[in-house]
Amino acid sequence: MKPKFQKRILKNGMTVLYESRDLPVVSLSITNKFGAGFESQKIKGISHVIEHLVFTGTKTRTHEDIAREIEKKGGVMNAFTNNETTSFWFKLPAEHIFSGLEILSDMLNNPTFNPKKFEKEKRVILEEIKMYHDDPKSDIYEKIIETLYEKPFGLNIIGFKETISPLDRDFVFDFYKKNYSPKNYIVTIVGSADFNKVCEYLESNFQSKDISLPEVKTKKINKEQVEERQGIDQAHFMFAVHAPLPHDKKIHTLEVLDAYLASGMSSRLFLEIREKHGLAYAVKSSLDGEKSYSHYLIYVGTTKPAVPKVKSIILQEFKNIEKMTPSNLKQAKEQLIGLKKVRSEESVTVMNELLYEEIAGNAEDYYKHEENINSVSLQQVKALAKELLKSYSTFSILPK
Repeated sequence: MKPKFQKRILKNGMTVLYESRDLPVVSLSITNKFGAGFESQKIKGISHVIEHLVFTGTKTRTHEDIAREIEKKGGVMNAFTNNETTSFWFKLPAEHIFSGLEILSDMLNNPTFNPKKFEKEKRVILEEIKMYHDDPKSDIYEKIIETLYEKPFGLNIIGFKETISPLDRDFVFDFYKKNYSPKNYIVTIVGSADFNKVCEYLESNFQSKDISLPEVKTKKINKEQVEERQGIDQAHFMFAVHAPLPHDKKIHTLEVLDAYLASGMSSRLFLEIREKHGLAYAVKSSLDGEKSYSHYLIYVGTTKPAVPKVKSIILQEFKNIEKMTPSNLKQAKEQLIGLKKVRSEESVTVMNELLYEEIAGNAEDYYKHEENINSVSLQQVKALAKELLKSYSTFSILPK
């Protein structure tokens, strides 16, 4: 049965998406359509800094108050920054939805960016940067972007010591006020809620400012880079291609291609790289994108001598898509449709997938996924594999 879905544009410009569920739990996010992709190279990471600072306190609440009021009701709260979005969310028992909403509203409407907290939070972020760098399996997902896009878009979302350290509290607070407005907010709700009352609350508690955001500009590139590091034993290899944008119907063709090529332990690459040749423990793929960009990644954790062989297997398996059969196509589609159903059990996952469908074009396309997957032909998959292989990027982090 198709879930009950509603969408409404409020008078203050906010877009509200709601999937109703007969469960005593609700997940809700408020997302600003602004992120690291809008930043200049000089201030790279400022959107992520703002994400942190919104949690540090309001005119009436400390950081401790914010955490306590959510956690003591059995809930969780978090946030994330991407290139075109910064999102703040909670998951709570359904009866506490307005408690959560009141806290999120206070955080976004009345942040103080306390000067002492500001300096402390910068130090926290600098430690976060070190943490990601010291984990090459995570860091390579940021490094590969440098090989796909020119700066500043191709730079790390979290920023760098050289861009974070000089930031001034007043500059960051002014930057926040210039780029945050309910006019550009998307509210996504999955669970049990009174949709009309939530909309009334949002209209009453958020006053829009006339802020128009520019388009995110990307310049695609392709290159191969190698970085050697002391103190690691495993080699980390990433293969990447530019992918169809999320609103392009070819994106569903790529999903089918990935299900056959690299998704899961029954995929061609897992079987070739790990099971047949024993070259790796981890073989994983991911498809990342928002409105203005999209890329397809394949990660392999291997040994330094095996990197050339791993790369050649990936290239060969792309070419071998030409041998894909109607039976393979059917299995890939069943896998994708089944995985979507499994993922839909988690309300936070659906909350975010609805959000990104809306960013790309229309949230209701989320519910057309099975139809879109079933419409993909074998010839389309083979043609896309050839097209993607025309240009690619790689990044290797190797033991020194």
